[in-house]
Amino acid sequence: MIHSLFIVNASGDVFLEKHWRSVVSRTCVSYFLDVQRESPNDVPPVISTPHHYLVSIQRGGVSLVAACKQECPPLFVIEFLHRVVDTFEDYFSECTESIIKENYVVVYELLDEMLDNGFPLATESNILKELIKPPNILRTIANSVTGKSNVSGTLPTGQLSAIPWRRTGVKYTNNEAYFDVVEEVDAIIDKNGQTIFAEIQGYIDCCIKLSGMPDLTLSFMNPRLFDDVSFHPCVRFKRWESERILSFIPPDGSFRLMSYHVGSQSVVAIPIYVRHNLSLKPGEQGRMDITVGPKTTLGRVVEGVKLEIRMPKAVLTCALLASQGKYTFDPVTKTLHWDVGRIDVTKLPNIRGTVSVASGCTSLETSIDRLFESYSLQIQTLEFDLFFSVQFTISQLAVSGLKVNRLDMYGEKYKPFKGVKYVTKAGKFQIRM
Repeated sequence: MIHSLFIVNASGDVFLEKHWRSVVSRTCVSYFLDVQRESPNDVPPVISTPHHYLVSIQRGGVSLVAACKQECPPLFVIEFLHRVVDTFEDYFSECTESIIKENYVVVYELLDEMLDNGFPLATESNILKELIKPPNILRTIANSVTGKSNVSGTLPTGQLSAIPWRRTGVKYTNNEAYFDVVEEVDAIIDKNGQTIFAEIQGYIDCCIKLSGMPDLTLSFMNPRLFDDVSFHPCVRFKRWESERILSFIPPDGSFRLMSYHVGSQSVVAIPIYVRHNLSLKPGEQGRMDITVGPKTTLGRVVEGVKLEIRMPKAVLTCALLASQGKYTFDPVTKTLHWDVGRIDVTKLPNIRGTVSVASGCTSLETSIDRLFESYSLQIQTLEFDLFFSVQFTISQLAVSGLKVNRLDMYGEKYKPFKGVKYVTKAGKFQIRM
């Protein structure tokens, strides 16, 4: 049961608050802010205070903090907060402080409809858009002149049906159904190129624009890959358990059909490799040489490649030459950014050059082969916590091997246009040096 919601900006100021059951003083947010100042990147999702439980998420540069007076399932609150942000992004294209302030009237109207007396009521985008019209310039001008609001005076058609996520009477000239299978690879690679940890977080996003009330079934070539799944409420779970087929009546428009996980017990193919060589000596010019190339991509092009390298604190400057892309070095955070772009297999991207190290540091042979072994020595000045954070995108490839077999439609007589797109991206992808 949620009593109040506070939205906090990056400076720690509460710029919007909403109360349902009773007014909760915004001073309770100070407990959340104290924890955030101590560890901004590691804020616990649930904070217990003398009078409240604070459940929070951070997205889009803002924090949503829900205050609960009684103990309640935390995942229930966290899921609702994420649904609030998803709704704001659906209405306003993004969820930032400036956007929320510009549309605070619509924001309060949405929060009134999404939660009733502390419990979720209407969280589906289709239902909300029938209740509260999305803002646009013409509607804003008309409301200003007539004094009306965006709230509809009639109950949504799907609210009282057995399928509340879909409105009735949907009609399209072109009937289309698109599915995006997106997989994010989380991996840790050691200095020798061996995989320490690897798993895949995947999801299937849909854009369904079909007339009437279609009943769809989606089957896969290898559904046993999934270790853990979560579904949109439209999916018939019993049929998935028995036949491993997704059977559902879809919402109208864009939505996430399912999320899945492929664990480390399965063989996860690593799409790219990084050859690196870095040698540093205190008071001298060090050398750096890094090459990036595709590994298991089945001939697909690797795009959007970016490398972020945390250098030792003793590094002063970098004088490098990149064969492809651009690089920047931040002398304050000691972070090297290399924006590679697309990998050309005929000429692999390479960056090499010299690295200046401050003099007076503890003498240590710091060739890259010994860096990680020397980390436990706790060097006073040269702190070696070196790793690459890698970003990449591969189109038309699902690295887990997942394949959509077929999509069938029942209940309607027309033949829709169907399309499936596969995308593999880097999640938390790190290479130790």
